[in-house]
Amino acid sequence: MSIVKINALTVPEEQRALLEERFGSRAGMVEDSDGFEWFELLRPLEGTDQYLVYTRWRDEESFRAWMEGSMKSAHQGGGEGGERRTAASGSELWSFEVVQQATPKGE
Repeated sequence: MSIVKINALTVPEEQRALLEERFGSRAGMVEDSDGFEWFELLRPLEGTDQYLVYTRWRDEESFRAWMEGSMKSAHQGGGEGGERRTAASGSELWSFEVVQQATPKGE
């Protein structure tokens, strides 16, 4: 079955708009990756300053290939003067294996 990678990003309130803008402008950067299945950016509603970046992959090898390929090159470089202001003040990657799943009936 698939694997899930969740990147928990600590984002101060004043940086939320910047983070969401950056993810909005990244459209298409992961969707064409071999083995990619799903993406969601989850905004916190209460009790935390952590955004969750949820991606689902066919297998670990597909995720690693994306990390070493297009993801790595997309995060290199920077903004004006070669410096890129970061939106997140911390990041933690969680890994899961899908062992059960359900979809709405009739689909």
